[in-house]
Amino acid sequence: MRQYVGLIHKEDASDYGVSFPDFPGVVTAGATLDEAREFAEQALAFHVEGMIEDGAPVPKPPPIEQIEADRDHPERASILVPLKIS
Repeated sequence: MRQYVGLIHKEDASDYGVSFPDFPGVVTAGATLDEAREFAEQALAFHVEGMIEDGAPVPKPPPIEQIEADRDHPERASILVPLKIS
């Protein structure tokens, strides 16, 4: 099963947001970390299923170390989000 890096971000008085460096524009949020992880799995699967339907190539996930070394993401925690599609 492929796993993609999700970046967790949180600001005061906001939910936990999750974005995906490999899929710009794919974002979700949850009131708790667990909820944010759950919604991240759903958002990733929905987006990738759409890419497959459109015939678009799905990128292979890079190593998490590559994402964490990117200076564009200095203050965000990384999580691995499994891609669960049917």
